[in-house]
This record gives sequence, C-alpha cells and structure tokens, in this order.
Amino acid sequence: MQAFTTRPEIRGTFGAIATTHWIATAVGMSVLERGGNAFDAACAAGFTLQIMEPHLNGPGGEVPIILKPHNKDPLVICGQGPLPMGATLDRMAEIGVRQVPGTGLLPAVVPGAFDAWMVLLRDHGTWTPRAVLEAAIGYAENGYPVLTRVATTVLPAVELFTTDWPSSGEVWLPGGEVPRPRSLHRVPGIAATYRRILDEAEAAGGDRERQIEAARNAFYRGFVAEAVDHFFRTAEILDSTGRRNPGLLRAEDMARFTARTEPTVHRDYHGFTVHKTGPWGQGPVMLQVLAMLEGFDLSAMDPTGEEWLHTVVECMKLGYADREVFYGDPDFTDVPLATLLSDDYAAARRRLVSDRASRELRPGDLPGTADRMARVLAMAGQEKPLGVGGGEPTFAKLPVEWGDTVHLDVVDRWGNMVAATPSGGWLQSSPVVPGLGFPLSTRGQMCWLEEGHPSTLRPGMRPRTTLTPTLVTRDGEGYLAIGTPGGDQQDQWTLAVLLRHLHGVRDLQAAIDMPLFTSRHFPQSFHPRTYELGRLMVEERFGPAVIEGMRRRGHDVSVEGPWSLGRVCAAGRRDGQVIAAATPRLMQAYAAGR
Repeated sequence: MQAFTTRPEIRGTFGAIATTHWIATAVGMSVLERGGNAFDAACAAGFTLQIMEPHLNGPGGEVPIILKPHNKDPLVICGQGPLPMGATLDRMAEIGVRQVPGTGLLPAVVPGAFDAWMVLLRDHGTWTPRAVLEAAIGYAENGYPVLTRVATTVLPAVELFTTDWPSSGEVWLPGGEVPRPRSLHRVPGIAATYRRILDEAEAAGGDRERQIEAARNAFYRGFVAEAVDHFFRTAEILDSTGRRNPGLLRAEDMARFTARTEPTVHRDYHGFTVHKTGPWGQGPVMLQVLAMLEGFDLSAMDPTGEEWLHTVVECMKLGYADREVFYGDPDFTDVPLATLLSDDYAAARRRLVSDRASRELRPGDLPGTADRMARVLAMAGQEKPLGVGGGEPTFAKLPVEWGDTVHLDVVDRWGNMVAATPSGGWLQSSPVVPGLGFPLSTRGQMCWLEEGHPSTLRPGMRPRTTLTPTLVTRDGEGYLAIGTPGGDQQDQWTLAVLLRHLHGVRDLQAAIDMPLFTSRHFPQSFHPRTYELGRLMVEERFGPAVIEGMRRRGHDVSVEGPWSLGRVCAAGRRDGQVIAAATPRLMQAYAAGR
C-alpha cells in the first residue's frame, strides 16, 4: 500500500538508529561508524537522552530493554527498580495517604537504568564505560540546546523549585531564570557524578568488564547510594498530596538491586513473532490484543478507516481491562499469563467485540476478577493532584500531550537489534538529590494501597510499569525494533503502527505517519488514576466520515490536532537492508542510517 510520508524511510546496509531526539540519534550513529555494535550505540544514545530530554527521563530513572543478538534468542534486561523495603501499607497508612503521590520522595524507587545499561554493555557490547558516556558528559558539561517543552515544564515549577525544592532550583533556574528554548543549558552536577563513576571504574584496572563492575558498585554500593540515603533519611518534601512527606529509599535498597536478564514473553502473529517484557510491564497487553485480532481480517480493512479503528480499539479495551486486574510483578503475584495468551481465551474475548463501543471495563472471567475490578474502580481517581507534576509529567499551558519518556531502536550490520524505552527521574517529578545533580524515579505511584490486588504495594516489588518496547522476529531473525513514549498509550500507538506495517503498509515511515488515536477507557497508571469510559481521542486526519462513524458506534470521540498523538520510532531489517523511521510529531525524533 502506498501512503503519504513526511520523510523517507531510511534504508542502507551498514546500520540504522531511530531515537526521540536528533542528537541522541547522531551520537548512536557515530558509535556504529566507529566500530561499535548496536548495543554500544544503544548505551551511548540512552545516556545522551538523559541529558537531552530531562523532563522525560534521567540518570535516576529506569529502562526496559529488549535485545536480539545475532544468531541468539531475544532477551529482556529489566531495568525497573523495585520499591524500597520500607514501603509497606502500614507505613503509608501511618503517613496518611490513600494513593501513592505522583511526585516528591515518597513514590521513589531504586533507579534501575544505570545498571541495565551497564549489564547490556558488559554482556553484549564491546566498548568501555567511558566510551559510551563521553557524549552525555560532554553535553552536560558544555551545554545542550533546550527544548521548548523543557522550558515549559520548568516554568510552572518556578515557585516550587524556589521555595520547596531548592536543589532543583539550583539546576533548573540558573541565575533565577527559566532556561530559554534553544539556549544552551548545562547540568554540571550530572557530569561530575558520571566523571567520578568513571574515575572509580578505571581505578579498577584496564579490563573492560572489571571497569563495568566497578561503575555499577560506585552507583549502587558507593557514593551515589550514599548521597541518596542521606537525602532520603533527612528530608521531608512537598509533593502532589499538598503535604511534606518523607522518603523511604535507603542505601540498602540500592545495594540489593541488580538488573535482571530474562526471556521475552512472545506470541506468533501472521508469520512474525512479537516479543515483549513480562507482566511486570504492560507489554503482554499487546500480545493479548494481537491474539484477539487474529480472528479479524485486518488486511481487508482500510488502516485509517472506521471498521479498522473500531475493531482495534475494542480489542484494546479488553486487553487493558485484563492488565488492570491480572498484571503485576510475577515474583510477588501469580499472573495467569499462559491463560491470558491462549487461543481459547482470545477466542472467548473476541466474541465480546460487537459493532457498538463498549462502555464497560470487562476483564476476563477468571477467579477473583470481579472483586479486583471493583477495588480498582473504587480507588481510581479518588485523589486529585495538587501543584505541579501530578501524574505523568504535566505540560502546563500546552495542548494535551502525554509523552512521559523517550525511546530508541538500533540495528547494526551484524544483525544485532535493540529496542529500549528509558523513563523516570523526570525533572518535575522529584527534587534533585544534592551532590548528584539529578532526581529519582517516582514509579512507585503506580501501586495500589489496598490489599488483594496484583499491583498492591509490597516492599521490594517492581511497580507494574507502562514502559513497553517491542521487538519482532521472523524465522528466528531480527525484523523490527519499535516503540514510543506515552505512558498507557505506548502499546496503543506502537500496535497501530505495527498492524499497519504487517498488514500492507510496507513503508515504515508511512505507517508511522498515519493518524493515531488514544483510548482513555481504562484507569490510567499514574496518580490520580482517572478513567473515562468510552473516551476516544483521535487525530483529526482520520477525517469527518471516520470520526462521525465512530460516534455513531457509541465512542465518546474528541478530536485532537492533526499531528498530536504518538512518538513512534523504529529500526529493523528487511529485503537484505537495514531500515529506520521516526515520527515527525513534536519535530524532535530522527532516524539515521546508511
């Protein structure tokens, strides 16, 4: 199928990369040019994104990584840090919160991104820690161009940073002023932290793996952990409850953490195999939806038409309803994944899809389902956020946009492939840790504070994250790495692009450029956990006929700007070539390759 594109699909034979920021793309491509593999390039681009998009991720955040080494099975590296051991229901009740707040110290978890990148580098890369960090350090020290959305994220936080989060004010209000868009901004504290880590790493000797282990120790058992511990033991910080609350994270929590490598969860779909993280992330939702969609002839539908849109949205509603009642850290709860991904279960769920839009949350009929959903609906949206940063990163005075993270995809000439979705440690989510230059992830806000749910807060548990990169193989070989920022929308936007591509839109850029949508039907994963039954947001480029048709089917449709939803990037291999593409939305993401 031929379709309009804003940019060419990148094609070549050497290597390709796509990220959500043009500088990170250039950094990653430079690694490939200098002999690094896809995993080296991913590490360098990932660290660079921490500097370029600090409102969407940072050194104190997390990252799930799906990788496909050439001639080996795909793997997941889980860089989602767990809750502190002091994070108990009794302690939260003692503090007096009904939901974990979205900002401050209380929702902080162990920052998992650094260890995940180091594990990727150690086990699959070829470069040293200094080599993959040099670009990020250079931009942190010498300055990087400020995105408009960085400035507009800082703007509503000026009073907060001045009066209550002074350590953040020191970083984000140089000279007492908000950084101007396109000006150069420096974050020397981050540069100094990374330089000290490298000094300690190289003091361990010239062996690459020894340096990586020393770097990990410096972060999780050395001076970084000590700085975190001191701040969280001594400070009480204003958060989105409107009160000052303490932090629970301790050095012992940092020391206990190791990024884990585990198999992917995967499912075949029309000759391809789609790989996702486990149910500690929302990734299996996509696999459940694909299983349902196998029973519909999507290839015969217009991929921007009413029938296609209605069918995909209704299947998504069912998949996300299951997420709400079944998903959680499988180390702490029994997730019936085999059942949820089975053909029989998919067939039963598929029969619920009619020509009319559902206005109910309908999880599968398994033991305990009704009780769990009742608890979710009773808790969702009870508290309203106060001040800056309630929920996903808030963009004051801007059109609706939920991008809460960043994304990167890389493929190299040897056939290695990687997709990663870094997030957390947002500049507006938590105060900067003094002496380190960056804040920590507030991913703990995704846990419930009521007994009896898979995502009920438990000490040492990984919060059920929204971060969900995707990797596709065909006949055992890497085919596509793809993903997007966007919280709960990630698997909606990625799936829409993937379906279009696999069902006839061969040009990857064209699939990305087609209009996108967002369902708000289910409880959002971020504080204050609101939901809007039947709500469907669509880009106006779907056209009046499709929009009115969806309304006739019972969808509560709101029309958004023509290029307002989604930030999908992708890189892969096809026809003996490497390919890549990136969204034109927000005019930041770029693909490169040759």
